[in-house]
Amino acid sequence: MAVVETLGRPAQSRPETPAAQRRWWVAARTKLTPYMFIAPNMALFSVFVFFPLLYAFYVSLREWSLIDTPRYVGLENYERLFSDPQFWQSLRNTLVYSFATVPTSLAIGLVLALALNRDLIARTFLRSLYFLPVVISSVATAVIAAWLFNDNYGVVNMLLRRVGLEPVAWLSSPRWALFSLVIATLWVRVGFCMVVYLAALQSISPTYYDAAEVDGATRFQQFRHITWPLLRPATFLLLILSVIYSFQVFDLIYVMTGGGPGFSTTMVVQYIYQAAFVSSEMGYASAMGVVLFLLILGFTLLQWSVNRRVEDVA
Repeated sequence: MAVVETLGRPAQSRPETPAAQRRWWVAARTKLTPYMFIAPNMALFSVFVFFPLLYAFYVSLREWSLIDTPRYVGLENYERLFSDPQFWQSLRNTLVYSFATVPTSLAIGLVLALALNRDLIARTFLRSLYFLPVVISSVATAVIAAWLFNDNYGVVNMLLRRVGLEPVAWLSSPRWALFSLVIATLWVRVGFCMVVYLAALQSISPTYYDAAEVDGATRFQQFRHITWPLLRPATFLLLILSVIYSFQVFDLIYVMTGGGPGFSTTMVVQYIYQAAFVSSEMGYASAMGVVLFLLILGFTLLQWSVNRRVEDVA
């Protein structure tokens, strides 16, 4: 705003002498420099985020099959969405999937980070091993997981037979399909949580622990009163990222189960995909996309508010 005010009144405020003009330009350039640095990112963000978001809301108010002319229908797509049982089923699947994966991945990632933050044999190798699924393509990971959990020739069922147990229909049973997806997701996400927690642990000054030992604090007391409070920013970051990932998951489930059997593992994003590119209902798919965006935004703001209150109390 200051730049606009500075550059927007050259006729009145711009000095007339050369020395004064140079000082004016130096001051204006200093104020303008930060905006020039963020301008490329803002341009890309506008093209790939802001504009698609606004266009999705525009399309959500219309009936459009991609090949005909969009027809304005007002809020009909939103009314249909709230009375669509398959949308609510996909939202319920997404919430169950999120509740099963988010806290579990954070807990396992924290335990691994605490274990691998100590002097262990092959510590670097173990860190790389746990982080490896993160850098592999999610489609490749899904293909490997589908092979492991295959009902007929999967490795998991083969191991169950070796120990005398009955094989499980991991991918073809509504009872077990979502469970196998949760296991595959944890395999991918635990490595990322571990690395973030490791970075946070290594940023904690050892003087805190030295002082705690002098005061006679146990390991558990050190974790409760030093480690966990200082890991709160990392936990907040992982919580937000994990929830967003869970609400946007698509490729892993599309490759492993295709949303089946039946509708038992269809998530909101996959239902949006089916509405847009299988049923050619772009308006209805956009309406679901807008609702999904509002859900994620609401959850992020809620978590941000709770985190602010906890920090203020601390």
